[in-house]
Amino acid sequence: MSLLPSFWAVIPAAGVGARMRADRPKQYLDLCGRSLLERTLDCFLGHPRLRGLAVSLAPEDPWWPTLACARDARILRAPGGRERADSVLGGLLLLAEQGATDGDWVLVHDAARPNLRRDDLDRLLAELAQDPVGGLLGVPARDTLKRVGRDGRVSETVDRSQVWLAYTPQMFRLGALRDALSAGLAAGAAITDEASAMEWAGHAPRLVEGRVDNIKVTTPEDLQRLQVVFAEA
Repeated sequence: MSLLPSFWAVIPAAGVGARMRADRPKQYLDLCGRSLLERTLDCFLGHPRLRGLAVSLAPEDPWWPTLACARDARILRAPGGRERADSVLGGLLLLAEQGATDGDWVLVHDAARPNLRRDDLDRLLAELAQDPVGGLLGVPARDTLKRVGRDGRVSETVDRSQVWLAYTPQMFRLGALRDALSAGLAAGAAITDEASAMEWAGHAPRLVEGRVDNIKVTTPEDLQRLQVVFAEA
């Protein structure tokens, strides 16, 4: 454990999760007696190398104050934004106010990805500890991939040996990620995750293979799958 670097974390949680068709944002849906967001936070709050954690929330979020973890002194409430990149940037700026330096590692993780395992987190920390750029968890594509035209017909089969699915956490130095996100947002670049911001800024993030079951809850079916996993744990 001593070989693992200390780190800060940002959890962007200002989204509404419209595809879940629920009465609240998906991060507050129940997963075996606790909210998705609480389950997501567990892996980080239980880690001895965590220095601090920012959760980026919508300004009028009425659900966060009802959670027991909202009173955890290690958790800071950051201002969420319209896009994920805005929320992550808000978290980074708040961490800097709390003493995080430009050279410190920051891990960004999806609020609705509650099944992150400790061994995956430790593998990411260990493999990227001395990396000049940083990187992210991911898994190689296992299914056959098709490129589809606007008419809905297959135009080609994509070589899956060169394709990975991007997961989180994504781990970068605070200063480099802040600058990449700021510049990307100012330029109107398509920033879908932190790695894409770093790519846009000219960096090549490293992929670290993780577990396939580190899934993000996007649909009701995803939540049902995780209900079974956590019920059996």
